[in-house]
Amino acid sequence: MQHLIVPSASFGMRFLGTNNTPHFFIFKHFFIVFPPSSSTSISVTVTVTVLTMYRFPIVLLSRHLHRRKLSSTASQPLQLPLSHPIYTIWGSNTGVGKTLVSAGIAASSLLSSSSPVKFHYLKPLQTGFPSDSDSRFVFNKLLQLRNRNNNPRISLSVSNRVLNFSPATTESENEIQHFAGEEGSFSSELVCKTLYAWEEAVSPHLAAEREGFVVKDSAVLETLHKCFSEVSESGVDKERSEVLCIVETAGGVASPGPSGSLQCDLPFRIPAILVGDGRLGGISGTISAYESLTLRGYDVVAIIFEDHGLLNEGPLFSYVRNKVPVLVLPPVPKDPSDDLMEWFEGSHYVFNNLKEIMLSAYFERIKKLHEMPSKARDIIWWPFTQHKLVPEGGVMVIDSRCGENFAVFKDQKTEVITPLFDACASWWTQGPDAKMQAELARDMGYTAARFGHVMFPENIHEPALNCAELLLQGVGKGWGSRVYFSDNGSTAIEIALKMAFRKFSVDHGLILDCHEDATNERSTELMVLALQRSYHGDTLGAMEAQAPSSYTGFLQQPWYTGRGLFLSPPSVSMYNNKWSISIPEEFQWENKKLENMTFASRAEIFHRCRDNSELAPTAVDLIHCEPDIACYGKLMTGGMIPLAATIATDAVFDSFIGDSKLKALLHGHSYSAHAMGCMAAVKSIQWFKDPFSNPNITSEGRLLRELWDDKMVLKISSHSAVERVVVLGTLFALELKAEGDNA
Repeated sequence: MQHLIVPSASFGMRFLGTNNTPHFFIFKHFFIVFPPSSSTSISVTVTVTVLTMYRFPIVLLSRHLHRRKLSSTASQPLQLPLSHPIYTIWGSNTGVGKTLVSAGIAASSLLSSSSPVKFHYLKPLQTGFPSDSDSRFVFNKLLQLRNRNNNPRISLSVSNRVLNFSPATTESENEIQHFAGEEGSFSSELVCKTLYAWEEAVSPHLAAEREGFVVKDSAVLETLHKCFSEVSESGVDKERSEVLCIVETAGGVASPGPSGSLQCDLPFRIPAILVGDGRLGGISGTISAYESLTLRGYDVVAIIFEDHGLLNEGPLFSYVRNKVPVLVLPPVPKDPSDDLMEWFEGSHYVFNNLKEIMLSAYFERIKKLHEMPSKARDIIWWPFTQHKLVPEGGVMVIDSRCGENFAVFKDQKTEVITPLFDACASWWTQGPDAKMQAELARDMGYTAARFGHVMFPENIHEPALNCAELLLQGVGKGWGSRVYFSDNGSTAIEIALKMAFRKFSVDHGLILDCHEDATNERSTELMVLALQRSYHGDTLGAMEAQAPSSYTGFLQQPWYTGRGLFLSPPSVSMYNNKWSISIPEEFQWENKKLENMTFASRAEIFHRCRDNSELAPTAVDLIHCEPDIACYGKLMTGGMIPLAATIATDAVFDSFIGDSKLKALLHGHSYSAHAMGCMAAVKSIQWFKDPFSNPNITSEGRLLRELWDDKMVLKISSHSAVERVVVLGTLFALELKAEGDNA
């Protein structure tokens, strides 16, 4: 018997052959071709090990590869109320005037309004305290401006508090003042809060370490969340524009926080105002800060900076291409004794303009979030969806993603952007945590800028070469020698089928002279041997290699013929706390000895993995069987962009070598081996293989730890709605019971 893989013996099965039709056995990643047989039946020995995808009521939970060790940036994204505008003030560097801008926006909101306004100023991180306090500066300037303007129509309450401070700090702040207006005046309020304060005037990560007051990112986010809740509660009876909150960061965009994480890497994703730099060198610094924010998914709605007479606004305005307003403030007096009252009055028009830009961007965002579901229902055709059954309100608006969580828009009692755990890992593609996601975005940005896209035949670029080498040194080590890039898993299967058919045909003399192979005549029909309920993708060739189902019927695929024989393999699963082996009926007529076999392909693998709490990183390592062809996709790029690879042996590659191009593999895609995908794959593979970045593998980097808690698995397997569960590696497969119309 000729075949493309030599598997280890696991169990025998006998099934009927048909005339002189070769039988081709296909797994998701492995292929075996069976030659024609003159007998009425053929005997084969195969190994069934691959956890296939099923088109039945199954939930696949893909456990992200950073559960064991949470980095400081692995915090859950911030819940952001949308009932009123909230903005973050970022600086292109330290000392560019972030707090001046904050005070100016506060003055414009509180002292120029014709209706009561509540303004919240939040300073999450403050060093140099108490001699330096940005919240106190905003507090004092609003008091001075209120006294100077003395608008009798406005009653103003002003408060300033520090919520948490280092033990080295001997003072706190808790100040409240109230200015009453004339009878009938409306009451506005300024609330200033510093969330965490340190005494030494250095970067927060240094101050936190030196003063013994290290604060985790999760604590900062939790405190900020509580403040946002207070903002939302304070505006229950107010119009949207009557409450405004700004969050002023510390230092520059990439300045570290108290944990050492860069502030721009924290999952804020709050719309941003960037305070640029009008000094010499400020154009470069401002553009760098702007790119740092946009590469991390921040919406920058305006850039504002102090005029130093160098006309920096021209190049900046040209760079942002009219997408972002650029505002210029008058020069700030250098005399430290100047109370800046005249400067604030001279800047009043600019700050009013900035406030209107902020409000306009906020209302536009709210409008889009509300309109997106209905617009999507009108123009989008979703996969695997019966649109008639999508209920009103059933369309989820995803605002962003951070690590394991979506940030989704919800409009229930109040409007919020809230975290939602992505249990299906966006259809089994996501692996990196939030930090790795940001790194991938930067690397892909570099690659897009350097390469754009280049056609691949007879060309090479560094990302594609590095990716191919990593694949052959990893999943292809010891057997693979060639890498064929394609767009996704389904096309990788199509390519693998073509490779397998050619190899089999060459081995059995079915290939005519290539110069004569110009017709569509078929002297031999090739078929496949595949698993029942398996799924290899939705392209036509891949669908031919799967058993008949609702997805292959005339209603869905009129061309489908199902070119093969389809097996129901033995399977291992857990139900009600017990592992069980299911043997299909067609195997049981052979003899009773079959029931006592060990089924090493599944049962031993599962028990060995559970007992040792370790898994091999690839199926090849797991079953000790080297394929000739294997397909890889999905997680390979860290879930950032589609890319797949089909790896083959030299023997398979050689079956396409000849003097005529007709003998070559005439298959390809316009975006074959696109540089961005290859770069993402290189970074992801390196990250997954490195025990320092991926704590879920052993220090040797060869074994993957079991990621799913035994007690949780047992509990879920006992649930009344669960038919069975299977756990292997990063996957938890959960089959639900289904009855009647829901089946």
